[in-house]
Amino acid sequence: MVDLERLVSANVQQAPYPFAIVPGFIKSDALAAIDGDFPKVEKTGSFPLASLTYGPAFSSLIAELSSSQMAAIITDKLKIDLNGRPVMVTVRGQCSARDGHIHTDSTTKLVTLLLYMNSKDESERGRLRILRSSTDLNDYAAEIPPDEGTLLIFRNGPNAWHGFEPVDGMRRVIQVNWVTDESVVRREQARHRLSAFIKRLGGLFSGGAGKHAAAH
Repeated sequence: MVDLERLVSANVQQAPYPFAIVPGFIKSDALAAIDGDFPKVEKTGSFPLASLTYGPAFSSLIAELSSSQMAAIITDKLKIDLNGRPVMVTVRGQCSARDGHIHTDSTTKLVTLLLYMNSKDESERGRLRILRSSTDLNDYAAEIPPDEGTLLIFRNGPNAWHGFEPVDGMRRVIQVNWVTDESVVRREQARHRLSAFIKRLGGLFSGGAGKHAAAH
């Protein structure tokens, strides 16, 4: 389903931190099946796979993204050893105007992989920016359109700042993280379950939802 050769040959930018952008990472003949099997996520926030329902094509895509072969390629591209590192996958389907503020990922995440799955009409705004600082959203080294099949990988670190201008609406993205150890996966899953529970309570009592996590 994915074009690994595109990733192998992609240019890795080293500044302000190591990253690579790979347009057309999903093979064209696989797009329709993946699109049809993509989980229906109608609320904002990122959701772990265990909380979602999806079809076999999407399941196959996740298997390829989280495979040992993918880890080996990224190890070589970003010069970080991912051998034996646990993998964590979350999915986003919607974005609100409160998402996208400048942030770095948690220190337990070694590498972040983002695969965008949006039509051209849905990709005009909300382009993730690779930032040079924590203070200026307009000081960026690259901007990634969230077009269907566009892949981004980057090595996490204290200066791995990123964010995007506010956007409200559909924003489909798969996030794969290679993390420091298995306890991170368990902790994140528990956090997501608690967050979902709180949001459901908030919806019952106020018709709204709580604060949103930083988004990609």
